[in-house]
Amino acid sequence: MLENALASLVGIVVVVAGLLFWSLSAGQEPLLGLDLQGGVEVVLEPVDTPENVALATSENLDIAVEILRKRVDAIGVAEPDITTQTGSGSNFIIVQLPGIDNQDDAVALVGTTAQLQFRPVLLDTGDRGAQQLMSQLPDYGDGITNGGPDISDLRDNPTLVSDPASAAADQSAIFLTVPNENGLVQRVLVGPTEFTGSALSGAEPLFINGGWQVQVTFKPGAEGLDLFNESARKCFIPDEQGLGTNPQCLFGRLAFVLDGVVESSPRINSPEFQQRQVQITRDFGFPEDEARQQALILDFGALPLAFSDPAESGLVNTVSASLGRDSLDAGLLAGAVGIAIVALYMIWYYRVLGLAAILSLMLSASLLWVVVSYLSASRGLALTLAGVVGLIVSIGVSLDSNVIFFEDLKDISRRGDSLSTSMNKAFPGAFSTVFWANLATLIGALILYLLTVGSVKGFALILAIASILDLVATYFFMAPFVKFMIDKFEGKPAMFGIREQKGTAEEVTA
Repeated sequence: MLENALASLVGIVVVVAGLLFWSLSAGQEPLLGLDLQGGVEVVLEPVDTPENVALATSENLDIAVEILRKRVDAIGVAEPDITTQTGSGSNFIIVQLPGIDNQDDAVALVGTTAQLQFRPVLLDTGDRGAQQLMSQLPDYGDGITNGGPDISDLRDNPTLVSDPASAAADQSAIFLTVPNENGLVQRVLVGPTEFTGSALSGAEPLFINGGWQVQVTFKPGAEGLDLFNESARKCFIPDEQGLGTNPQCLFGRLAFVLDGVVESSPRINSPEFQQRQVQITRDFGFPEDEARQQALILDFGALPLAFSDPAESGLVNTVSASLGRDSLDAGLLAGAVGIAIVALYMIWYYRVLGLAAILSLMLSASLLWVVVSYLSASRGLALTLAGVVGLIVSIGVSLDSNVIFFEDLKDISRRGDSLSTSMNKAFPGAFSTVFWANLATLIGALILYLLTVGSVKGFALILAIASILDLVATYFFMAPFVKFMIDKFEGKPAMFGIREQKGTAEEVTA
């Protein structure tokens, strides 16, 4: 590297200029976090029912936070901040989503509790002859409905629909179906919940026979497939005609109810399933976007407790970026003034060496722009105020690295060696010190990144990237630049901030 300083200089400058041109041409730029560009804040409040309040423990809230984090990460929201707030008898989860492309979809995904219930169909008003069945079939009675609505309720009140938030899992309920191809919905009387989405191990969208479906995979054994097979034995009708013999599942169908909506109610075609994969289907298939989103929700599991709809509760707030931008502007102004003062001091004290430090800093800053812009475009990385702090800290680390090298160079030169010899002696030792110092910074940043979330993670990532780029700029640009300048001005040490000694120690004593 020092043997061919000019080639190293030209090479690194061409590479950085090419990367910067590519990044700008591609329209890439750093995404800004919630505190800099605004976004949306969603507050999730547990439904106020006795059984749900009992589930609102700190452990369940932490589980809900992790599930929500996976959901939000999966839709590409940059650097979300998801925290819990407890105390005074209240428990909330606060989700901050910066600058997302489709705010409504993200809010809907966060607010969906994904309570998947498997309930037997007691009567579907969309079936042929349903009106005649309603008039002929007697009520099931509390032995099956467990105090929930019955056929008489379905018949006497044409608009009666159970509230998904308050409908007890161990009682029957009346839920609506998803709209059909004509936009119509039907009411379905379903029995008490046989089992829930906790029996699932995953879900994925599939395009089968010209339509989109959602394939769910049950857990093995008693926690999953056995529960489904128990319901299958109740609902299976060998003849597939007429009604079954089990009053708990007369119609041979098991409804898949997601958040109080009957997504599908397929007929059970076997009393036992050996395979753990089961398709949720519709007559005309799912729209692709809906199939993917529902599979996403189911794949990350149901939340351990129910939350009220944040939109209906007025708990969705648009976050203004004005305060963050004011802070950023003030920080950038202070940083610009500070860097200008430091640059003037470096050039005054170190002369050409100071110029090398500033140019090296500019080159590493260009590389940092390219890397952060690429990560923003490809990985959803968002730059927050904490990330800006990491950037400013890295500037100080970079200048400290330069000072180590410059002072070693000056000390060796004062001992009588030429500038070229001093350069060759000073840089290897100084770079070793700089390397280990940056490695210590990287270890600290890695620990912060792995053990923290939100904006602190962003601070750690920016600091780590800047530390690596500082090593690149020091090795491939700053040292070759100093070597190149020393070769040009070998006999002018004053240009490098090296003042001549007024006399040796012996001369002063004499």
